[in-house]
Amino acid sequence: MGQHDRGEVRDEDAVRALAGALAEAWNRGDADAYGEVFTEDAEYVDFMGQRARGRREIVETHRWLFATVLKGSRMSGVGPSGAEVRFLTPDVAVLVSTEGGVALPGQELTSDRLSTVTLVAVRRAGGWRFAHFQNTRQQAPAGQGVGRRD
Repeated sequence: MGQHDRGEVRDEDAVRALAGALAEAWNRGDADAYGEVFTEDAEYVDFMGQRARGRREIVETHRWLFATVLKGSRMSGVGPSGAEVRFLTPDVAVLVSTEGGVALPGQELTSDRLSTVTLVAVRRAGGWRFAHFQNTRQQAPAGQGVGRRD
């Protein structure tokens, strides 16, 4: 394994750890920690197409969500495992999870709540952060079940 390969493995581990921190913050209902994984100028698009611009808006939106409709919810499938990471440049990576989603309190994650989540991570002076988040609820074509389709 060459020097570049070892560096890319460390970077992939860092990007995966960042995704883990995102899920852990969600599961604690901690909007401030959730926002910390994003760049100041991040873009965030939820599964309904609602857009938040910048860390401050991401934090405030999630503060409301964690206190109301998503209080006690659990994110799974978006973390250190269960996602593919691809580097576009040494300082830009795309993470895609096709097996993640959010379960409401007291419920298991069901196939109708599965999402495909795409995150763009960038390395800046302070380390790796997410610059973009896109969450799309998986919907099967008419007559087919929902789930992973490669």
